[in-house]
Amino acid sequence: MTTTLDLIIEGGTVIDGTGAPRRRLDVGIAGDRIVRLGDLSGVPAARRFDASGRIVAPGFIDVHTHDDRLLLDAPEGPHPKLSQGVTTVITGNCGISLAPLQLAGAPPAPLDLLGTGAWRYENFGDYLDDLEAARPAVNAACLVGHSTLRVRRMDRLDRVATAGEQRLMAADLDAALAAGAIGMSTGLYYPPARAADAAEVMAVGAPLTNAQGIITMHMRDEGDAIVDALTESLQIGYALGIEIVLSHHKLVGKANHGRSVETLAMIEAAGRKQSVCLDCYPYNASSTMLLPARIAQSDDVRVTWSKADPSAAGQSLFALARERGTSPEALAEALQPAGAIYFAMNEDDVSRILQYPATMVGSDGLAHDVSPHPRLWGTFPRVLGHYARDRGLFPLETAVHKMTGLSASRFALAGRGVVAQNHFADIVVFDAQTVSDAATFDHPTAVSTGIKAVFVNGKLACQDGQSMNVHAGSVLRHRRAT
Repeated sequence: MTTTLDLIIEGGTVIDGTGAPRRRLDVGIAGDRIVRLGDLSGVPAARRFDASGRIVAPGFIDVHTHDDRLLLDAPEGPHPKLSQGVTTVITGNCGISLAPLQLAGAPPAPLDLLGTGAWRYENFGDYLDDLEAARPAVNAACLVGHSTLRVRRMDRLDRVATAGEQRLMAADLDAALAAGAIGMSTGLYYPPARAADAAEVMAVGAPLTNAQGIITMHMRDEGDAIVDALTESLQIGYALGIEIVLSHHKLVGKANHGRSVETLAMIEAAGRKQSVCLDCYPYNASSTMLLPARIAQSDDVRVTWSKADPSAAGQSLFALARERGTSPEALAEALQPAGAIYFAMNEDDVSRILQYPATMVGSDGLAHDVSPHPRLWGTFPRVLGHYARDRGLFPLETAVHKMTGLSASRFALAGRGVVAQNHFADIVVFDAQTVSDAATFDHPTAVSTGIKAVFVNGKLACQDGQSMNVHAGSVLRHRRAT
């Protein structure tokens, strides 16, 4: 007797996420799993989805997000992640996680990139429980932020944590790992953690070793001192004996353009003795809090939000400063707290880093910015369209691998990232000829084209950019918690 499947995605060409050549296959789904692959034309199904002439691939995994709060409240209308084919996100990057931290007021920057009204979680497990109850639009695997732990446990952030404070933070991390956190992130570049030294990070991160968690690192510097910062990051990962991810690897400032040749050689050499990989986004402009020190190294700076002057959002800081008869640095101080986009990177470096075999794709999008960087809405279609199809930087199979199978392997997301029997049915159907990012710096929330359908855990979650089911995701807890 032939079992009736819940869904068959038929007529498409499967790129399975492993980097293997594409194949003509139907995909049969029962519940939240892929149960059959092949010619399923004679197999009964409750529903069939026609993918003729389209690519069928694993749902994309956004390995670098700040979606901690976005996951709790599904937005109305198009979803910034579902609309571009993302089915799983890694949250809590750059040292910033929504838990464990309770605050009555606003947190110090850059924690305020997650907003100001949701800092209510004394325990990381409480946050994960709330996330499960909210039934998020996409799957989520969550990191604990080192900066969040510092804000929780220290009375002053301009010093190295004491031994006692380090023990408290390590205990917080251990409890979070037991509840299901997948690892820890750092943001040594930012004020809340700038005073921390490598010994502090290793002491706080000590529970990662036994739990075999992961550490993602926003390095201390991505400009003139990048070699020292990279050396420090690699040493921390090596000492802990765990997987290290170098976050949004890039070179900022004209004096450093081209130095990706040097940094990638260092990463390649380190990879022969430790497990190391990296992520990047496919743009030559970055975005974070508005920092006066970043202005001089940038060709332009665009304000993404400002509490002091909301009208500045979306405008060039340089043009606004000329209009107001002041310096960009002085204006930046007057706009605080605020966020910005910095045009300080070189396209050759972006392409070289993106092409590197161990590089995964992460958007680093900031969902709560008034005028966000377009990477929030366009990252994954941009890799497929601009870099793979139009520029030929790598084959489409490689592009998909960097956004699926590679990411699932590095982050130990069992059953995700590959179209295979018994894997979870996270699937994206797209048109290889038309897939493209539509979001620009002037129109940053435009919905990408060519993403025809997105299935999360076997449910149709998005079709032609329109959200269909914003509660199909799961919380992917660390194996220690399962």
